[in-house]
Amino acid sequence: MEATDEEERRLEELVESNPDDPSLHFQLGLWLWNTQTQKEKAAEHWVISVKLNPKNSEAFKFLGHYYATVSVDVQRAIKCYQRAISLNPDDSDAGEALCDLLDRQGKETLELAVCKDASHNSPRAFWAFRRLGYLQVHQKKWSEAVKSLQHAIRGYPTSPDLWGALGLAYHRLGMFTAAIKSYGRAIELDDSRVFALVECGNIFLMLGSFRKGIEQFQQALKISPQNVSALYGLASGLLGLSKEYVNLGAFRWGASLLEDASKVAELSIQLAGNSSCTWKLHGDIQLAYAQGYPWMEESWSLENKAEFDKSISSWKNTCHLAAISARNSYQRALHLAPWQANIYIDIAISSDLIFSFHEDYTHDKCTWQLPEKMTLGALVIESDNFEFWVALGCLSECNALKQHALIRGLQLDVSLANAWAYLGKLYREENEKKLARQAFDCARGIDPLLALPWAGMSADICTGESTPDDAFQSCLHAVKILPLAGFQIGLAKLALLSGNLLSSQVLGAIQQAVQRAPHYHESHNLNGLVCEARFHFQAAIVSYRLARYAINVSARTFPESHLKDISINLARSLSKAGNDTGAVQECEYLEKEGMLDAEGLQIYALSLWKLGEHEAAFSKTKTLAASIRTIDKTSAAVSVTFICRLLYYISGQDLAIASILKMPKELFESSKISFIVSSINALDQNNRLESIVSSGRYFLASHEEITGMHYLIALSKLIKHGKEQHLEFQSGISHLRKALHMYPNSNLIRNLLGYLLMASEVWGNTHLPSRCSAFDASDARNKEGLKSAWEIFSAGAVACHAMGNSEPKFSFPTCGCQYPNGSDSVKELQKCLRREPWNSNGRYLLVLNLLQKAREERFPVNICIMLERLIIIALCDEFYSGKEASCQYQKFQLYLCASEILLQRGNIIGCIDHIKDASALLLPDNYQFFGHLLLCRAYAAQGNFKNCKEEYDRCLELKTDFHVGWICVKLMESQYELQTVSNAVELAFKEGLKGRNSSWNMWMAVYSLVMGMICLWNQDFPSAEEFLERACSLASDESCIFLCHGITSMEIARRCHDSQILSNAIRSLSKVNVTSLIPLPLVSALLAQAEGSLGSRKKWERNLRLEWISWPPEMRPAELFFQMHLLAKQIQSESDSSSRIECCQSPQQWVLRAIHTNPSSLRYWKVLRKLV
Repeated sequence: MEATDEEERRLEELVESNPDDPSLHFQLGLWLWNTQTQKEKAAEHWVISVKLNPKNSEAFKFLGHYYATVSVDVQRAIKCYQRAISLNPDDSDAGEALCDLLDRQGKETLELAVCKDASHNSPRAFWAFRRLGYLQVHQKKWSEAVKSLQHAIRGYPTSPDLWGALGLAYHRLGMFTAAIKSYGRAIELDDSRVFALVECGNIFLMLGSFRKGIEQFQQALKISPQNVSALYGLASGLLGLSKEYVNLGAFRWGASLLEDASKVAELSIQLAGNSSCTWKLHGDIQLAYAQGYPWMEESWSLENKAEFDKSISSWKNTCHLAAISARNSYQRALHLAPWQANIYIDIAISSDLIFSFHEDYTHDKCTWQLPEKMTLGALVIESDNFEFWVALGCLSECNALKQHALIRGLQLDVSLANAWAYLGKLYREENEKKLARQAFDCARGIDPLLALPWAGMSADICTGESTPDDAFQSCLHAVKILPLAGFQIGLAKLALLSGNLLSSQVLGAIQQAVQRAPHYHESHNLNGLVCEARFHFQAAIVSYRLARYAINVSARTFPESHLKDISINLARSLSKAGNDTGAVQECEYLEKEGMLDAEGLQIYALSLWKLGEHEAAFSKTKTLAASIRTIDKTSAAVSVTFICRLLYYISGQDLAIASILKMPKELFESSKISFIVSSINALDQNNRLESIVSSGRYFLASHEEITGMHYLIALSKLIKHGKEQHLEFQSGISHLRKALHMYPNSNLIRNLLGYLLMASEVWGNTHLPSRCSAFDASDARNKEGLKSAWEIFSAGAVACHAMGNSEPKFSFPTCGCQYPNGSDSVKELQKCLRREPWNSNGRYLLVLNLLQKAREERFPVNICIMLERLIIIALCDEFYSGKEASCQYQKFQLYLCASEILLQRGNIIGCIDHIKDASALLLPDNYQFFGHLLLCRAYAAQGNFKNCKEEYDRCLELKTDFHVGWICVKLMESQYELQTVSNAVELAFKEGLKGRNSSWNMWMAVYSLVMGMICLWNQDFPSAEEFLERACSLASDESCIFLCHGITSMEIARRCHDSQILSNAIRSLSKVNVTSLIPLPLVSALLAQAEGSLGSRKKWERNLRLEWISWPPEMRPAELFFQMHLLAKQIQSESDSSSRIECCQSPQQWVLRAIHTNPSSLRYWKVLRKLV
């Protein structure tokens, strides 16, 4: 206290001694002001100070504070503040105080002028820019506000208020990205900014980023749980996100989001129940729930009609209650805001949806319905609203009123695409096709992204104005734009007509239709057809039964033909699934009801035949034959074809041919019948049906039918020209090659030719199928012939071990006829599997190709893990539960692949378990042989030689026609000394070669090669040389055999010092270079060694240079660099050697490169020491 008084006395004394010093008066006044008790006295000193120094802005500022707070003289305060700002525009305290005074007095214009003057006078008057920006935001001068706020942020970069205001200005200007960034900066500076969070969320909703918007609203609600704006925004975001999921087909997820949105909207209503927009939002959510709630089949045990009826009633009740709730919410919103015309439309839509759930409800076209009345109510308020007129056109039941409303809407806005589309639909219903097409064309021209015109155009197929494929594409486009159940059902119907049932888009569409319209029997029936086309017969059976339940529980009456079609479809699927008893029961039901037509009779007879009831099957066949003259020509041809086939199976070839010869000749005037008769004739060595076959070929009209007949002729030549158990592939191949010259674009002929070349087992033919088949991975589902192009392509890559590897890293192919695109087969199969993950055959071929790749790369861990996963997925496929031979064979191969992988990774126990699973399958001994062969290998790897010997004996007992199996047995026999009879394997091997003259030499050459290798392992070089020489004489074009012979001869020559044998080695190795497709590494090095041993220096040099060229640069071994050092030393003295490879580096540098590649070799270090 004493110090304060002392300071005051000191200042007073200074003022007394210097009364004309304005700064001393200002300091004394500031001191007195801060004491809080002598503010009047402080003001007196400031008055003296400004009189002495009129440019002292600080004195004017404090005088303004005095007049504003102590003497409460507002006008004087304003004048003092204005004077202070005019002297110092950067003074934020004076500026803010002045603006606060003006704001309290309501002088907004004067406040704006002060801020503009200050900002104009000084670019650092950030307070003025800030205040000006706030005022401009308040006045909604958004563009000016942005400039002011941007300038203010330079002075106050950490002010969340400024960033929030800037975000609002950007938001109102439509600069959403900039607004999001500004709001985001405000939230970073102060995460409790609810306004910024809500506004940022609203922008995200406007941009369609519903997830991000929901996150912003949820964060705002954490800060302020009862913020109505945040609740409204969160409910809106959940509604928008649910619509996205529904359009993508995720109906359950969408319904779950709508349930959450409804809870949020109800909470918002509790807080602001008098807000019409909140009630309307709740109505929108409930309406979306009623329209998008899916039927969940797996939630019910649908074993009978009662359970199905219960599930449909539950689904309808849920949707119906949601629609009623939506209408109630709209009515509440209308009560709060009766001037809102769009709410009348919402009530009309929800009422129409409520009526749609009553199947027995009938519209009286002579009376006004509630939806029509509510729409008229909206038009009373806004009679010029064209959208309301379109709504009336959609909701009215009177066609005349519909047309009037739509035309009135077009009068108000001729570019209204919706009105044109609905007008086209109306004209289509009135059978005014020309007007309908014109209306749809107008709609599509105005808005190509409108679904209804595309769906309407697809209906042109009924009038023949559009092809099935064009109609399918139009409807598919409509479904992509708007996935309505009606469009999806129409798409499936068009897919049936156009042959596109296998399309994944059709599968997805019809499955969505089942969830959206489970009470329509068409959705279940078409879903069954799609599943049946994909060979998912159990799923098809379930769908057909649900379709029948849907008809039976429906209050509507359907034509009897609908039930008949479903029952026939069910019987057919039961028959295909192997449930012939069930198929017979269905046919008996159809017969009892009088609905058994020609197709039903065919299924009935076929199922009886499969059950072994041949007499009953024959009886139904007679009934079918008697009805042929009463059915249309196409159905008659199908029936005759079926009768011929079934007669062949029941009565045998001779009686079937006799029956066909007795049939009226006019029945054979069909291409379909011509094919079946030709097929039976192909199996008849006496050609008794040749006259009928020849006359039937005159009815082949299209290229497809002609190429199909060539296909059949080729197969017949395979059978008729074959001997004993062997087909004559060459005859069929020759015919197909001639046919291919006439029809080069026929995939059917190309695929069969490729398949026969692959199956002919002619050595070197594995590369030819890829040239025959036109492989298109994007169309892999199409299959023409016995095998599709992609199956042949993939099988060729497995059959040719070389795989056409253009960048060999693990081995170098010696095959002269390599598969050109084998390295791409894995990639193409992976693409195919990504498009069609249900394709079991594609997954099977991918496993085989990956196993081939793994074997090529010495079974790396990553490929082995991939194979294990693929095999596990494949074995879980429903396809492999079938008892067909093809299913069992593929399953057997998958087990063997899994066993091979486990064996290579050292899991012997797991390997043995898989092999035992494979051996339990019902397959011929010819295949079981390989299971026991692999089991033999597994026991040998385990060290269990007793069991190994047992499996070896089991292989000898089972036998196989596959020569590679006997070669593997021979290798096992020699390695583990398993043989009991010395030549048992050789005799079995030669036995399998009988009748295969085209490949006899090659297989015997391979066998001799294997015997030579066995002799090499046993150090029996003379015998090895003898076997290999025999192999060379049998296969004069196989470089691999000549390579083995050359190496063996060199080893014998080294041991025996025989120059003649060395010359034989040189001859064989030279043959390798001639016959190899690409230069093989090591061959030229061996030749160089042999030629050098015979004293030929030039040949030694030439071969070493060839060896250098034959290696890929990144794979050259250390020894090659070392040999190049020897070559460089030899020719250092030659004058013309500068252009040679070895001269590009000195001998010392070559040795250094060898050491760098293999630093562990002491020999290289010793040579380097001598060179240094």
